[in-house]
Amino acid sequence: MRETTIDAHQHFLDPAKGDYSWMRGPFEVIRRRYGPADLRPLLDSFAIRRTVLVEARHDLAETGEMLEAVRSVDWVAGVVGWVDLADSGVGDTIAELRTRPGGNRLVGIRYHFVWGDPARPIGPEEDRGLAAVARAGLTFDLSARTPELPSALAVARRHPDLQFVLHHLGLPPIASGELEPWASYVRLLAGLENVAIKFSGMVTEADWNTWRAGDLASYVGHARDVFGTDRMVFGTDWPVCLMAGSYGQVVGGMVEALGPVSESERSAIFGGNAARVYRLTSAV
Repeated sequence: MRETTIDAHQHFLDPAKGDYSWMRGPFEVIRRRYGPADLRPLLDSFAIRRTVLVEARHDLAETGEMLEAVRSVDWVAGVVGWVDLADSGVGDTIAELRTRPGGNRLVGIRYHFVWGDPARPIGPEEDRGLAAVARAGLTFDLSARTPELPSALAVARRHPDLQFVLHHLGLPPIASGELEPWASYVRLLAGLENVAIKFSGMVTEADWNTWRAGDLASYVGHARDVFGTDRMVFGTDWPVCLMAGSYGQVVGGMVEALGPVSESERSAIFGGNAARVYRLTSAV
């Protein structure tokens, strides 16, 4: 990996500070604290110089905790937090977050279609919140599976001035090997210039015990074909990815699944695109 590499999707977790509603069943095995000291040696092993820290608790308090944490972690270049989009004061909330120490690294807001109602994930109140996110110059990051992708598409169409980032390739059904209708929805999303796709988190959608890079390749290849290499952003989804492999196995598998690309395309996918999409300015 080159020194310009950015891991644009990682989390810090601490179950002692709040409820991670998704950390149930098989995910219980990662129910412990994961912080900067756990991740930094892994980044150093792959010459990864910067990261984007992403919310994992859907809680405004966690966003504040992340901004506080990055004050002493200069290699976290950006934070994707959570706010209540339906709150009429969401614009003021974003502005207040940015006044806090570490607030200059707030680069995006994430919303989970996965845990919402696919029939009505975002309504008029949330649309007003999205307009506030756009005015603040932040990204809007989406976590959605195939059933929710039509709703994600509709939202992205309604807000052409807002930069969207679809996480984890839209969580395709890798374990089953099915491509449709996921592939068709992703193609439609790629037709919107304000949408980028995050090449991340796929190993936990595969069979955790038997996956190989080849299992990911058709999904990665489709995303690359329809989005192009200038709208793909690399991230590991650490530590959630540890459910299916080590940090090194995940990075190696993703690189192999991507297949041959030019040096300039590789540089874009593994760093340059994240820096542009998230407007990262922090350097280490």
